[in-house]
Amino acid sequence: MRQRANEKEPRVYLLRIEHHIPSYNDWKTAFDNDPIGREKSGVRRHRIMRATDDPDYVMIDLEFDGLAEAESVLAALRELWGAVQPQGLIGGPQARIVETVEDRAY
Repeated sequence: MRQRANEKEPRVYLLRIEHHIPSYNDWKTAFDNDPIGREKSGVRRHRIMRATDDPDYVMIDLEFDGLAEAESVLAALRELWGAVQPQGLIGGPQARIVETVEDRAY
């Protein structure tokens, strides 16, 4: 993992994804089938969250060591979304790459 310049914290990039789904179980099965090869693409870890007021709204964080890996996975996801959106499997996906600037446990 690369170290941050003048800091002790390692640099971590997250690809934050949010979208509506018609069925969590169906979506989770598709996610688990991993059509983009997350691990081979540099994803170190993922976190799946659901909105408490709308269980059909999911948020996914994919964690990377490098920005280039995150950008590559985002491009692959956009291609995948172009194929599955017309089928109604997901709705209105949004994604953004963010850099962790502080991570503190309490």
